[in-house]
Amino acid sequence: MALPEILRTPLALPAFASPMFIASGTELVIAQCKAGIIGSFPALNARPQPVLDEWLAHIGSELESFAAAHPELPVAPFAVNQIVHRSNDRLEQDMASVVAAQVPIVITSLGAREDVNEAVHSYGGIVLHDVINDRFARKAIEKGADGLIAVATGAGGHAGTTSPFALVREIREWFDGPLLLSGAMGHGRSILAAQAAGADFAYIGSAFLSTHEANVTDGYKDMIVESTSADIVYSNLFTGVHGNYLRGSIEAAGLDPADLPESDPSAMSFGSSDAKAWKDIWGSGQGIGSIGQRLPAADLVAQLRAQYDEALATPIWTGSRHATLTAD
Repeated sequence: MALPEILRTPLALPAFASPMFIASGTELVIAQCKAGIIGSFPALNARPQPVLDEWLAHIGSELESFAAAHPELPVAPFAVNQIVHRSNDRLEQDMASVVAAQVPIVITSLGAREDVNEAVHSYGGIVLHDVINDRFARKAIEKGADGLIAVATGAGGHAGTTSPFALVREIREWFDGPLLLSGAMGHGRSILAAQAAGADFAYIGSAFLSTHEANVTDGYKDMIVESTSADIVYSNLFTGVHGNYLRGSIEAAGLDPADLPESDPSAMSFGSSDAKAWKDIWGSGQGIGSIGQRLPAADLVAQLRAQYDEALATPIWTGSRHATLTAD
């Protein structure tokens, strides 16, 4: 299956920047798109709800103006993430804003709903759905999603436990549509590895938490730079869904990362009530060991591109001789 037209837009890298609760705001999304990768944000980050209309108008206007002034540069489209869970009491209003603005790409999480997919399709948009296993992937496509985001082990925030190689391979056995891979994407070589595994795009989140434009505290940014995969703790305590978090933030909250209780999954909530948890307990994926400094988003994308290009030019072993990978 060929990629939808919107995903064939020229990009600096075959990559999406994932939507991060609190951290992804208009400044970060605009910087990511201007740098040539698809930026995204959770609709719930725009508070109160009418602010979402302002954000959508601002992002669209900024990118349109920048593209007109710089026709030589790849300016990427943007995406909005919708939490499709019964506790999200803003979903109907947020979807009305998305449809009115004709957001080109919608990312759905924690539930797949046919009515949401149909609303996006009504104006020609596409829906990509977060999945942590093959069963959820099949359900998402059955309900009308256009593509999938394989959230493998090591991803920041809510994440699964399946190896990226296993998850991508299982999905590719039956699905040839758009596929993104999430999980420890902190280096340009990881982007190429995602493609080699069978994904169309890498899905990068935690690396952008340290950027100048991320809407998080300096302490959070510094902890991203200073931490490694050994500092990531997997727990469902904070939202009811298992996810990856920075050990240092858990300790700062007075909790023992080695002795966290289990939360009741039936009590999970995704709305204003979980803002404090994410503000104090900092999500992160395992790929942050590659992040050595705080950079503007554009510089991080350029760094990832240089690493990606270097990986493409690196000889690989092919049995009795070496070969060099080439880009499509």
